[in-house]
Amino acid sequence: MRMHSRSGGWMKWALVVMVLVASTALVSSTQSPFTPQDKAYYADEATANFVRPGLVFKIVSHEIGTDGTVKVRFKMTDPKGVPLEREGINTPGTVSTSFVLSMIPNESKWQQPYTTRLKTSTYAPTAGKQARQASSDTGGTYAKVADGEYVYTSGLKLPTGYAKTATHTIMVYGSRNLSEFGMSTNYATDIYNFVPDGTPVKKVREVFKSASCNKCHDNLRFHGGSRVGVESCVICHVPQYTTGGQIVSNLNPETDNTIDMTVMIHKIHMGSQLPSVTGGKPYQIIGFGNAISDFSYVNMPSGTNNCQWCHEKGNEQAAQKDNWLTEPSRAACGACHDKVNFQTGQGHVNLPQPSDNQCASCHIPQGEIDFDASIKGAHVVEQESALVRGVIAKFVNIENTKPGQKPTITFSLTDKSGKAMDINELIPGAGRGRIGFTLAALTGGDYGKGISTATTAGYVQDAPTATTGFTGTPGLYKYTIATAIPADAKGTWVMQIEGRSDEKVLAGTLKERIVEVNLPNQVRYFSVDGSTVAPRRTVANTTTCNNCHANLALHGFNRNVVESCVICHNPAMTDAARRPADKMPAESISMASMVHRIHTGEEQPNGYILYGRGGAADFSKAVFPPPAITAKCTMCHVAGTEAVPAKGTASVTDPRGWLTPAGPTTAACLACHASKEAASHALANTTTLGESCAACHGPNAEFSVARVHAQ
Repeated sequence: MRMHSRSGGWMKWALVVMVLVASTALVSSTQSPFTPQDKAYYADEATANFVRPGLVFKIVSHEIGTDGTVKVRFKMTDPKGVPLEREGINTPGTVSTSFVLSMIPNESKWQQPYTTRLKTSTYAPTAGKQARQASSDTGGTYAKVADGEYVYTSGLKLPTGYAKTATHTIMVYGSRNLSEFGMSTNYATDIYNFVPDGTPVKKVREVFKSASCNKCHDNLRFHGGSRVGVESCVICHVPQYTTGGQIVSNLNPETDNTIDMTVMIHKIHMGSQLPSVTGGKPYQIIGFGNAISDFSYVNMPSGTNNCQWCHEKGNEQAAQKDNWLTEPSRAACGACHDKVNFQTGQGHVNLPQPSDNQCASCHIPQGEIDFDASIKGAHVVEQESALVRGVIAKFVNIENTKPGQKPTITFSLTDKSGKAMDINELIPGAGRGRIGFTLAALTGGDYGKGISTATTAGYVQDAPTATTGFTGTPGLYKYTIATAIPADAKGTWVMQIEGRSDEKVLAGTLKERIVEVNLPNQVRYFSVDGSTVAPRRTVANTTTCNNCHANLALHGFNRNVVESCVICHNPAMTDAARRPADKMPAESISMASMVHRIHTGEEQPNGYILYGRGGAADFSKAVFPPPAITAKCTMCHVAGTEAVPAKGTASVTDPRGWLTPAGPTTAACLACHASKEAASHALANTTTLGESCAACHGPNAEFSVARVHAQ
């Protein structure tokens, strides 16, 4: 009997399966290299061991012919090192590859790719306009030399007299398509540096490491996902240069905006605060298929002046990690300060700057005082300035905590150095700061009941405007809350201290300013009836939020830890007290609903606008930093807390939602899955007995939250 398949591959497939399962199993009953966020985690053991998802490229060596032809020997394997083939006949999934050839001239610090393309705009307003850009090689050929090992011969030839003593770079990038196996496409990139004359590599372009970007971006990759890591971005996104007699402008011809990494990345992250954008000109890049990427709405969660957040946090291993301090330039600085005219001096203290030669003379890394012209001084995060004292308030004791009593708080009050502070410094009208106390009931594990005012549900706030009521001396005070615990109160309650110091710095100088410095919130749980204290569940923590937000501080810097946020942003609260009558109905500000909707703002069918003391806050353009996606719940959630059913017990008041009240699981899920159809599905699966979400979406169910969000 004859067995037939493509290239006689049936027998080879069978052999591969037996070898993989028998000797190098990727998945076993006791261990898996995948996490619940990976689609492969849910594949049956035999399929996972056969497919072995993942892709790794490794450039092994190079050869440059006498005519300038470059040959690249490279390997492609799965994560365990088992060879893969390009065609996907004898190993699962076709693998595509592309190559970029580049060099760093001895007299330069930027990459200059040899491989380029001429892009012609088809975007109607600029149709026909052209720009030469860095690109990948074309016209090359492949030769298989071993299992999973190939030689790529470039279609491009290096020019006669190319710099043999300069660092050269070969980048391979590509993908492995596993869609036919119900799995995702895998992407990989490898970068190989060498000097053609055989001497060691001494010069690279490495201002950033991907670890810094991935605090927010999760796994930085763009252009469909195939260019992985910022190390690959800087090979093509470079300033204008000349190669082969042609000027490579690296412009986006549709907009005339440069795609040089230094300028483009600063502008993207400055986004809505670019002077040009606030002046009415959007900042856009037109990409593949004439897709418009409009960065005019970007708000940097860590703050646009917080240069250290990108340049230092997670970037400690970069070869040129200090370039931002030691090599200031008109391109880098003018990217954010894009209304400065360096030729005329307008916006630059009327001082023309025809070149970068003198930038470092005035803009030294760090000066003697914050807010000066030094790079760190000019971009100091105000709250972290050495000129501010800051304020720390901590609970020492809470007395009178039984039903019918008004709690008395004993708290310490110091500055950041530990020096005692006077309460007058935090009282509006007496000092320039603020201190406040919040009392709330934690009923059934949720806030929202037990105590309320005309504008609050489930909590009361006490914000003294005079020192009356405080006893003690600087460093240690007592204060009695104006509201009594209700006579029928039971279980666990909470007290919170919040506030800020408003400090004048550089008084009498041209740089005089008031700096608002947040008081780190303190939360203290206590029992009002002698029962065991049961703190609120932790769904997300402040540390996780601050991976992107650096210092999550809202409402005038008064609230700055998640444990504080959830007290007021409880299931019963809406923005009704602040929303204008003609903008009703109100919007839920319950934490799960609100945070999910904020982070998926652009996907909300009717936008997402909240009203507070400062007016409207429009999150309708908010997106997660790509390629991070909101489907990866673990970027924010403490492990497992995204699972269904939600641990809350209280229904959510959601006047603008499809359902109100909505069960706790329904409210959380519909905040992202905001369609009418999703709401109908939730309603159909809710009865007088409650939500049945866990039947299909529970942790071990076929459509568990982790499984349906896996990538």
